Amino acid sequence: MKGLVLAGGTGSRLRPITYSMAKQLVPIANKPIIEYGLEDLVEAGITDVGIVISPETGNAIREAVDRCADRIGFHPSFILQDVPRGLAHALMTALPFIDGDDCLMYLGDNLVKGGVADVVRDFQHDRPNCQIMLSPVDNPSAFGVADLAPDGSIRQLVEKPAVPPSNLALVGVYLFDATIAEAVHAIQPSRRGEYEITDAIQYQIEKGRDVRASIVSGWWKDTGTREDLLAAQHLVINEMSHEIEGELIDTEVRGSLHLGKGSQVIDSRIVGPVVIGDNVQILRSTIGPETSIGDESQVSDAIIESSIVMDRSGVHGWKIRSSLVGRGTRLHGAAPAAFVSIMLGEQSEILGE
Repeated sequence: MKGLVLAGGTGSRLRPITYSMAKQLVPIANKPIIEYGLEDLVEAGITDVGIVISPETGNAIREAVDRCADRIGFHPSFILQDVPRGLAHALMTALPFIDGDDCLMYLGDNLVKGGVADVVRDFQHDRPNCQIMLSPVDNPSAFGVADLAPDGSIRQLVEKPAVPPSNLALVGVYLFDATIAEAVHAIQPSRRGEYEITDAIQYQIEKGRDVRASIVSGWWKDTGTREDLLAAQHLVINEMSHEIEGELIDTEVRGSLHLGKGSQVIDSRIVGPVVIGDNVQILRSTIGPETSIGDESQVSDAIIESSIVMDRSGVHGWKIRSSLVGRGTRLHGAAPAAFVSIMLGEQSEILGE
């Protein structure tokens, strides 16, 4: 079985963060989102992985994947999708790489608790033509949705329906055998002008092929918005272990803390779970809970709660909560008295007055 990770798209819902970085590279607990999916594939025994990239962010994705490939243990191949015309179009573009093999397609901005090893084993044992993963959601109109018969079989799949037939959304993990090639070539663009993966799977159903569904037993997150990213970090960071590689000086720690190499936390308070990267300096501050501070950042006289602060950032004298702070961003000067919630792109600067 080959893996296919979709890492294109513009990430418009995460602007201004995604003006300067791919959405799949936004860090969750100081690790790019895409790495979680790549680790899931390797854990399931899939090491031949195609990465579908776009012209806009492809180089950055390529560099990030190349950096982690040996460490995680997979061989990447990069596939350019020249225009974003839907998930089925991305799969169609990757068919020469798949070359008739079984394929697991994984959306590069999704997180699935427990990985995909179990569903891969089920697929390889039972040999359906297609297997999808479903999860109950509160807003099914924002997703592809499955309509199940009383016996659990799939009657219909609908992409982002105005009136959803159920609350079971398609998780960003799909398993296919070679018959999917016929399906993606048979469908037509939807009203949105895209080749929908739900239409390709619906084609399989109507052809009488074996299409099965598994309900996700843990959590699943599509990290397309700030709220989704922070919710994903909440889920991930609460499962991380306590590990101190840096230095704590006159600092109180409650809960779990992952403190990176070369980092110092001085005269501060940590309310875990918190992840602090390498070569970080924190002075007279309160960090956490559910907060990550990226490598080489500097924080002083600040309070940071439930936030993602990316590499090389500086937060001085501010109180921030539920925020995304892009790489190399600086918050300093006279800050508001109350907490603020912000989303700042790379290399931004706010000087309070």
